[in-house]
Amino acid sequence: MAQKKTSMTKKDKKPKAAPAKKAAAPKKTAPKKAAAPAVMQEEILMQALRGMRDILPDEQPYWERARKVLSHASQEYGFQRIDLPTLEYAHIYLRTIGEGTDIVDKEIYLFNTRGGDRVALRPEMTAGLCRAYIEHGMGVLPKPIKLFSMGPLFRYDRPQEGRYREHWQANFDMFGESDPILDAQTIQLAYRVVQQLGLKNIEFQVNSIGTPETRRDYEKALVRYLESQKQKLCQKCRERLTSNPLRILDCKEDKCIQLTAHAPQSLDYLDVESREHFKKFLEYLDELELPYSINTRLVRGLDYYTRTVFEIRSTDKDGKNYSLGGGGRYDRLIESLGGEPTPAIGFALGLDRIVLEMKRTQVKPYEQPKPKVFLAQLGEMAKKKSLKLFAELEKNGVLIAESFGRGSLKSQMRVANRLGVEVTIIVGQKEALDETAIVKDMVSGTQETVTQERLVDAVKKIIKANQILNA
Repeated sequence: MAQKKTSMTKKDKKPKAAPAKKAAAPKKTAPKKAAAPAVMQEEILMQALRGMRDILPDEQPYWERARKVLSHASQEYGFQRIDLPTLEYAHIYLRTIGEGTDIVDKEIYLFNTRGGDRVALRPEMTAGLCRAYIEHGMGVLPKPIKLFSMGPLFRYDRPQEGRYREHWQANFDMFGESDPILDAQTIQLAYRVVQQLGLKNIEFQVNSIGTPETRRDYEKALVRYLESQKQKLCQKCRERLTSNPLRILDCKEDKCIQLTAHAPQSLDYLDVESREHFKKFLEYLDELELPYSINTRLVRGLDYYTRTVFEIRSTDKDGKNYSLGGGGRYDRLIESLGGEPTPAIGFALGLDRIVLEMKRTQVKPYEQPKPKVFLAQLGEMAKKKSLKLFAELEKNGVLIAESFGRGSLKSQMRVANRLGVEVTIIVGQKEALDETAIVKDMVSGTQETVTQERLVDAVKKIIKANQILNA
């Protein structure tokens, strides 16, 4: 069927739609930056961490006396200095000190390095010494091998007077000999050190804890005794009863002290060899007339000790004891770390405690040598010349002071008077140009101008004359 055609007039025609405008391209904008995470502003505390401290200049004379005495004693007794790292692999301490000790369970600073190593800040020095002994093959050296070390230790303990989380210690250790005469010599050396530090009323408490084998029998007897009276122990010692019963003997709680006073004694469980060793050790102490007493409760709470153990104590007029250090034998420690069987003995002094005791007993601290000469200068050219003169005098053994920052001669002379020097050297603009110096005898008040070549001789001449005058 044919489709019917229809016509459409102009009126009927729909106007053509205007072409749609192209949509404007979206305006390019910079991508929004992600908001920076808020930075937490921590309060900056201008103080040392709890348990840490600064040893200030006014304390240093006590520390300097201690350092000098320790260094001199180590040389007299044939010890060689060794400095150990403060950071070691953690297993060195975890393996040697022993689980169940306060150091390992509560006090050691453990962490992982960025490389994934498990490390620890050293809580004591003996384990690190043994590691160094093995690592560097010291076993081939002539015996006994004597090593002296000094430095900071770290223990996360409750801070108190004389006990800090970072504290200083000096160690004397001897390797390679088991003869009890070395035990006695160790105490002789410790006594020498504390005496030279000016400390009096010193006593050594000594004991023998035998070998690890005999100590196991002793621990069993001790546990049996304490289990029957467990309720009388302090809470901490109840926990120690299963983890480290020997530490109960070292408890400072009155009720634990009273309870352990009647406990079994380690001396009753010694093997024949250990008993003979302890007997000879005491005979040596008697021969040396060293002040000691046997303390059967003394155990030194570290697993590596064998046979002889001791502590160094100072007693005040009221009978109160202050522990200054201690030590003992550790004949199995080198072997337990993979080395050859090597007997060893050593002791440590807590330097913080030592300094505290020096202050308590009013020990005279180390006195820094006072300068006998003062160098004063006036003007820029004189300052330049003075630096060279200062170095020349110091090189020739003249202990000299200066005040280069002070401008006026009057203020510099006040410093010289306060120091009580015997000679003052004055260099001004004229002296700098002439290469001379004014040398003033502060005792007689006389002065002369000398060439800089004759300066050292002129100064020494005045100092010598004053020594003769004061003799």
